[in-house]
Amino acid sequence: MDISFYDLSVWVLPLVLAITFHEAAHGFVAHRLGDDTAWRLGRVSFNPLRHIDPFGTLILPAMLLFAHSPFLFGYAKPVPVNFRKLNNPRLDMVWVALAGPATNILLALATALALHALPWAPAGSAQWIFDNLKNSLVINAVLAVFNMMPIPPLDGGRVAVGLLPRPLALPLARLERFGMLILIGLLILLPLAGSQFGLNLDVISAILRTLTGYVIQTVLFLTGNA
Repeated sequence: MDISFYDLSVWVLPLVLAITFHEAAHGFVAHRLGDDTAWRLGRVSFNPLRHIDPFGTLILPAMLLFAHSPFLFGYAKPVPVNFRKLNNPRLDMVWVALAGPATNILLALATALALHALPWAPAGSAQWIFDNLKNSLVINAVLAVFNMMPIPPLDGGRVAVGLLPRPLALPLARLERFGMLILIGLLILLPLAGSQFGLNLDVISAILRTLTGYVIQTVLFLTGNA
């Protein structure tokens, strides 16, 4: 698969911005709600180097790309949050978790609004700007949808742990140490195994793609681009 410098220039910038804002939002909301752990460690920052995880941000997406996975995903270094220091631990955990995906939705809306300014862009750079904005919209929609899957340590899992009754929340919270293994199994290993037997077991990716499509359509509609 040939990947040109142009391809990198229109994918890497929006990806880095989306991940950086997502993680910084977690730390900022945690700080506002009583936990200064991320703040003291310098994770409430727009410096992408503070958030990039070598495996989750670089190696895993590359593996999926070369495996021709129909749904690419990755993750950054989780922002450390001491939930016991939050003012209202169970409820505030929900707000901290929602901050990341909500920020991605806001970035998607800002990106779609910026499309209206393209007629004023210099002719020589208009296509490059458009491709960055288009990819930013897609990446932020994907990150918002993917992170809301109800599997810890994804944001959706932590929202579920915070909202579910304790008898259901505790077993779900215990899955956190296995969360990434579960995701890799569902999104990579299960479809690969199914393909060996002529079965389409790529159900989770199909659901995520459908939901991402709905988010993109809604954002375009709300910003007058539909």
